Amino acid sequence: MLYEKERNALIKTARAMESYGLVRMSGGNVSLRIDDLVLVTPTAMSYDTMTAEDIVITDLKGERVEGKRRPTSDLKAILYIFNHMPDVKAIIHTHQPKAVALSLVADKLPLISTTLIDEVKDEVMVAPFTISSDEGMGIETVKYAGKALCVILKNHGIMAYGKSLDQALCAAVYLEESCDVYLHALSTGRQIAVLTREQADAEDAPRGYYGQPE
Repeated sequence: MLYEKERNALIKTARAMESYGLVRMSGGNVSLRIDDLVLVTPTAMSYDTMTAEDIVITDLKGERVEGKRRPTSDLKAILYIFNHMPDVKAIIHTHQPKAVALSLVADKLPLISTTLIDEVKDEVMVAPFTISSDEGMGIETVKYAGKALCVILKNHGIMAYGKSLDQALCAAVYLEESCDVYLHALSTGRQIAVLTREQADAEDAPRGYYGQPE
């Protein structure tokens, strides 16, 4: 079996995604690029019962390399992102409710907190609606990504991505937290204090003392 360790990492990430309330049951998907191959979760399967053998491996054109299950129905969109954003190694797609709620009332999530800058890297744009399982989800993600590690898909969910599964998951989790904060602030009807670009750049600058040494 190719990439058994990485297959199990996909399942661990998918289960974490569910535990954080970003998806329910078999919603969403997780994918990982390794060189010219892509590991993806299968379509319509519960993460609780998923095993390493259920993970599907394809090439960057979508041709099956290993696995008997049908891959996620969003495979075309995922491959579009991998093929057009070469620095991206991991993608998480969720239907997280706070981000979907924000997509109904706003065109973007502005820079409202240090958490958003630290974990998502920039304001997050709301991309136009595209139907599920369509390559358009990937096209709009690439178009609206900017410097952020997430794009919100209007009336649908999000795409979160990064150089690792952990980075993509963190981006998705903290996007949901930031959407929650923003929606609560909007509900007051008062003016929202958004960080300036200068403040955001200062927050994003290396500070040299956060985190453990490698």
